[in-house]
Amino acid sequence: MQPKIKLIAFDTSAAHCAAALLLDGRIVTRVDEMAKGQAEHLMPMMEEMLHAEGLAWQDLDGVGVGVGPGNFTGIRISVSAARGLALGLGKPAIGVNGFEARAHGEDRPYQATIPAPRGQSYVQTFEANGSISAPAQTDTEAAAQKPAETLIAAVAHIAAARLGVDAPRPAPLYVRSADAAPPRDPAPTILP
Repeated sequence: MQPKIKLIAFDTSAAHCAAALLLDGRIVTRVDEMAKGQAEHLMPMMEEMLHAEGLAWQDLDGVGVGVGPGNFTGIRISVSAARGLALGLGKPAIGVNGFEARAHGEDRPYQATIPAPRGQSYVQTFEANGSISAPAQTDTEAAAQKPAETLIAAVAHIAAARLGVDAPRPAPLYVRSADAAPPRDPAPTILP
């Protein structure tokens, strides 16, 4: 990681707004627990964090974002905010998935688990040889989770390490399909 990086990272894939500022090797985190309202809360929260450190958005070298898996709407909030910031600031946005954040700094092999609906979990295994399994959903509950402060700090560190590397724009990571079903009624006929 480059030593003089200023980066903000954030995640709303769970029942919180989590953000981290990576400032030349120092990390500042904030996690506001909330079941809803992340879309209205995220940007003012990050603005407060920047202001507290005497920074403006343009001082940042990049944006890191948690891309899931997790809450469908929460993931969309974070990813769209990251893309908008990257476009508006002319800075890169780097997506980091929840499995990578959980595996950050862990000895390999390591199985990262993320809570899923209905007492299930999402899992991905990081092997000692560097290979990574495809994410999957299991019928078992997720193992004990790292604190949200630790996970958002990991997102910031991983994103900072990826600055300067060509990567696609952040995109949501969904392990399973959405619960929504198409309507059973036929679509109305549109008259000419």
